[in-house]
Amino acid sequence: MDFVEQLKSSIDIVKVAGEYVRLKRVGATGRYVGLCPFHQEKTPSFSVNQTRQFYKCFGCGVGGDAIKFVEEIEGLSFWETVKMLAERYGVPMPKRSDYSDAESKLRGALMDMHAIAARLFQDNLRGPQGAEARAYLEKRGVSQEVIDTFEIGYAEPSGQALTRKLSDRIFSVEQLEASGLVRKRNEGTGYYDNFRGRLMFPIHNESGKAIAFGGRAMNDEDQPKYLNSPETPVYKKTSVLYNLHRARDAVRRSGRVVLVEGYMDVIGVYAAGVKEVVASCGTALTNGQVRTLHRHADTVVVNFDPDTAGANATEKAIQLLLDEGLHVRVVALDGGLDPDEYCKRNGAEAYVAKLDGAATYFHWLADRARTRFDMKTSEGKVAAFKFLLPAVQKISNKLEQAATVNDLASYLGVDPGLVLDQFKKSAADRRAPVPQAKPASAIPPMERILLNALLASDRARTDMLPALLPELTDTFVTREVFEGLRQVAGAGDAFSYSVLEGRLQGPGKELLRDAVTADESTGGSVSWEQAQACLRRLESDFRKRQLGELRTRVKSAEREGRVEEALSWMAELSRLERESRGTSGG
Repeated sequence: MDFVEQLKSSIDIVKVAGEYVRLKRVGATGRYVGLCPFHQEKTPSFSVNQTRQFYKCFGCGVGGDAIKFVEEIEGLSFWETVKMLAERYGVPMPKRSDYSDAESKLRGALMDMHAIAARLFQDNLRGPQGAEARAYLEKRGVSQEVIDTFEIGYAEPSGQALTRKLSDRIFSVEQLEASGLVRKRNEGTGYYDNFRGRLMFPIHNESGKAIAFGGRAMNDEDQPKYLNSPETPVYKKTSVLYNLHRARDAVRRSGRVVLVEGYMDVIGVYAAGVKEVVASCGTALTNGQVRTLHRHADTVVVNFDPDTAGANATEKAIQLLLDEGLHVRVVALDGGLDPDEYCKRNGAEAYVAKLDGAATYFHWLADRARTRFDMKTSEGKVAAFKFLLPAVQKISNKLEQAATVNDLASYLGVDPGLVLDQFKKSAADRRAPVPQAKPASAIPPMERILLNALLASDRARTDMLPALLPELTDTFVTREVFEGLRQVAGAGDAFSYSVLEGRLQGPGKELLRDAVTADESTGGSVSWEQAQACLRRLESDFRKRQLGELRTRVKSAEREGRVEEALSWMAELSRLERESRGTSGG
């Protein structure tokens, strides 16, 4: 068996996709649904077929097998994905040069370099040169257990230790320059470490591999305070969330994710027992990060720092989260403390109580409007109304929306009717065009029924496939798929959906998935009797076409005086008519 096919047969796409998307089983047909990770949506249209081991989104049309899913969601090359899945699920991978390419080799080298850097930084922290960094962590109440969990390290100040370490491994110049770990000297030759004299926080992808770092300065004169890795072929900061690989399971158990601002906030909250905590990686929250959050939870509790910058960041984050259709709550901590400080000063139970009692985003925004506008004047009330209106418009539930409008009126101290009129007028002005529905499957029902029967049943492939001669299917939209089925049978291969898909080109693969998901989306199934009826109808229609063509040939030969040819065609016509009567009579 080809290694790729062996890998596919050794993994379950539901388990693979379930690492990235919350999936819910639908019915008893091995079908799971969830929010599509490849486009923004509020209603699940992403379907995973466990029986056939493929995924399909009815919203954006993407589809494929487990390898394709991970390839797309992780942004990896095909062979990188194969290698990662083989390692993750313990499938021995052959040592062959064609299981790699230039891009895969570069990315593999970058992953190795970050693993080397992470180990070096941890060794530095434990050594004599890490004394100052250890003292800082002790002052911040970070235990050795937490240091080990988060793989915190220290980049010594000379600027040469990591460069020497990487040079010992003979990485290429291209790989060194692409890593973001070293810099090329402006004058002369050689490189020096990008991170120097900093406390180091490894940033991991969802698979738990180090792909970047955040470095905190130990001295005030070293600016910026936090230095983050640049984007590289393995690190796209706009889609990565700090600590997600550790938080993922806790997020799914709790049904929520706690979003904080910085590395130390994540570490402090996590150490206090709240494991479902993540942060953006040194950047403002992005749409890509929000979509990643939504793959794992429907509720986000925002707990940014209480200063002006944190409040502004909270306001922007709320809008992004609402646009994605998430339920948003906001925590306001007492005493102007950030999450890490609050947990240490008040304890884990007090912080959990704050999370559980977090107000909805609207109440937080209302309090913010109270401090921003003069509510004693009509102008201030109008400004506050305009400030709060977009957040109200993003509430999808109509009853909740109406209740919030009443709250808004009470808060503004005006007639609810006036607020409601303004709200309706604004909603009408901004009404978005109705999205166009995706066209229904172009595969005719007869083809779909026959194909699904052949996919589902050994009996159908044994009894029906030999009867489905190429001349019966040469006008099919799915003729390539039927030819693929014949090739699998002719080769004597054990049948599987994956083996069949491997014999098809891009359009054929898409037609195969469409044929399966067209029935799957309606919960339908194909019976043996339905398939037999379709085959009889197909054979009958083919015979009628043959008879019609022969009658045309007889008449043409008679008109042109080709008597012997006419008699030959008449004999063939009589034979087919007898066979047709015998078939219909039987």
